[in-house]
Amino acid sequence: MRSVCLTNLVESRPQNLVRGVSLIVATALMISLQDVVFKLFSSELTLWQIFALRGLLAVPLLLAVSRMRGAHLGVVRAAFGRWPLLRAVFITTTFLAFYAAIPFLSLSTVGAANYIAPIFVALLSAYVIKEAVGWLGWLGVFMGFAGVVVLLQPGTDAFSPWAMLPVVGAAFYALAHITTRVKCQDVPLQAITLSQNTVMLLAGVIVSLLLVWLKPRGDMAVNYPYIFGTWSAVDLSDWLILALLAVFAIVIGMMLAGAYQAAPPSIVATFEYSYLVFVAVWDIVFFGIAPTVTSVSGMVLIVIAGLMVLRRRVT
Repeated sequence: MRSVCLTNLVESRPQNLVRGVSLIVATALMISLQDVVFKLFSSELTLWQIFALRGLLAVPLLLAVSRMRGAHLGVVRAAFGRWPLLRAVFITTTFLAFYAAIPFLSLSTVGAANYIAPIFVALLSAYVIKEAVGWLGWLGVFMGFAGVVVLLQPGTDAFSPWAMLPVVGAAFYALAHITTRVKCQDVPLQAITLSQNTVMLLAGVIVSLLLVWLKPRGDMAVNYPYIFGTWSAVDLSDWLILALLAVFAIVIGMMLAGAYQAAPPSIVATFEYSYLVFVAVWDIVFFGIAPTVTSVSGMVLIVIAGLMVLRRRVT
């Protein structure tokens, strides 16, 4: 009886593969562009200041959009439910870990370390929410992981302590998307995004206040002002960049949640690997870091992995 109930539960979840995959690839592109802005902007303001000020712009904008659409109160109530807030904590931890590492590593290296997440997603999908992955799906996921390993090999910075932050973030990333799939299926995308941006805003403010209270000094404050420094003055150009990041946060939040609502996490997570292709291009364009033969081989493995998982679903 229990297995029948679990089967019915899985079948009742949306299985819109085309929508889920399209949304996640578009989201990966948006995230990669946001990461370029973060990396270029990280020498200007602290990570916590960026999160706090971006949230101050994003949250009122989301509330205004909700009010114009006549769903203001419903969105607010849904945003501050238990599961959307828990998901927001998971995703905030992910992004904080990810962006804390960005100034110290190449985008490709940070992204590769972070993309251990599909392994966690596949495990949780198979053993927690009982969504079948299948042998071809598992092969695709592990081939994608092999591509990540290949990408990590050339850069010695990939095995520095900073490279562990995205790995920690990857575990929380998987938890966030499983929570989206199982507990936030019927939560409006605007509510999920509002919850996420509110928690990010609070995280930026709370950590900033802690740093003011603790007043870190010595080598840590001098060598890593992006993480342990105090707030800087914000001019007009800074506000324009923060406004751009706020728009990114809103669009990415809605698209990301929509992708995991639409299709199984084990499928969507594999196509997140497309992010690595985008950041490899931006590394060349913006930072003059050309991919090696080995890194291109890793990307090819990642693309093949995505195609294998797609074939597993359509055959």
